[in-house]
Amino acid sequence: MGFSQGISGLSAAAANLDVIGNNIANSGTVGFKSGAATFQDVYAGSRVGLGVAVSGIVQNFTQGSVQTSSRPLDVAILNGDGFFRLSSPSGEVMYSRNGQFTRDKDGFIVNAAGLRLTGYGVSATGGLDGGTPGPLQVQTTAMSPKATTAINATFNLDARGTVPTKTPFSPTDSDTFNYSNALGPIFDSLGNPHELGVFFVKTGANAWDVYGAADGTALNGGAAISTMSFDGNGNLLTPTGGKLTLPAMNFGNGSVALNATVDLSGTTQFGNVNEIKTLKQDGYTSGTLTSFSINPDGTITGKFSNEQTTLMGQVVLTSFANPNGLEPMGENVWGETLASGQPLTGTPGAGTKQGSLASGALEASNVDLTSELVNLIVAQRSYQANAQTVKTQDQVVQTLINIR
Repeated sequence: MGFSQGISGLSAAAANLDVIGNNIANSGTVGFKSGAATFQDVYAGSRVGLGVAVSGIVQNFTQGSVQTSSRPLDVAILNGDGFFRLSSPSGEVMYSRNGQFTRDKDGFIVNAAGLRLTGYGVSATGGLDGGTPGPLQVQTTAMSPKATTAINATFNLDARGTVPTKTPFSPTDSDTFNYSNALGPIFDSLGNPHELGVFFVKTGANAWDVYGAADGTALNGGAAISTMSFDGNGNLLTPTGGKLTLPAMNFGNGSVALNATVDLSGTTQFGNVNEIKTLKQDGYTSGTLTSFSINPDGTITGKFSNEQTTLMGQVVLTSFANPNGLEPMGENVWGETLASGQPLTGTPGAGTKQGSLASGALEASNVDLTSELVNLIVAQRSYQANAQTVKTQDQVVQTLINIR
């Protein structure tokens, strides 16, 4: 027996202790994946071995337990493979399972090291742009107002109503119309709200005139803006398609003249009370971001103070054929290598491998402390045993030296 076997054993046991110690140290690190040292025997043209060598460190990529949090930018990957795809300001791409993100001063979603979470941005038309993923940026500017252009409103007009005896129509005199309702507020191009009212005047059997008023002023010079007719079953016949075009409204406040269409499809004339059944319009005032959330499919939805929501992007996930080939780079990230294979990037939940996302949750370290403490005892005994072989060899050599 030579010193080489004992020394190699001490070196391997020390490496094993290092790996176990690193696992224990990172038992509280979000997204950490435990490792295990693997060993190989050493022979050199002899049936007597020369000891042991560390053949590598194998990482365990099984999912850790998921813990809830109160932060919307804490994100966990659930029920599948995949890594968050991160990029540095210089463009270097790295990967992580740690979903602790924040928003920097420019609105980019970043981790603690300042690496930016990547995904698909939003195109000019409001959809996802696809293509090569880039840094995701949460909108920090106010949402611009949108002028009302379409109103959807359906009513029931009481078939029992009678033709008003008082004329002409006046929006302030209820004796000149049968039924009225507000369609507003509607919004001009500057985001200012305005009250829009619609008035129905029965003119005969199954026939009605429609009037309008904006901010209390009658539209179309006080004349009817459309007529409506119904069949004998109370179904709307005209206007064709139920579409009613309002006269242009100029509010005199510097906004663009407002042109809007009212869709009355579904309006009925039954022998029941006058009522509005549905009402919605597509305009809104300006708004500031109040909150945002990351959905299971990775889409980021922002909520604004004007009660609007908007798509802000979509997080992507990347998987590898051999995740054990990834290179640990510290700071909770891995780098791609030839051994890991090419990155396969897609949207969360797509295909058979990509996991889905959970906002307000984090994936804990997958270190099993009980197992690691047992492994620590075994590694310690191995170190002591190898130290004993070195001690024994030293005694043998000393005996040889003392022969006279």
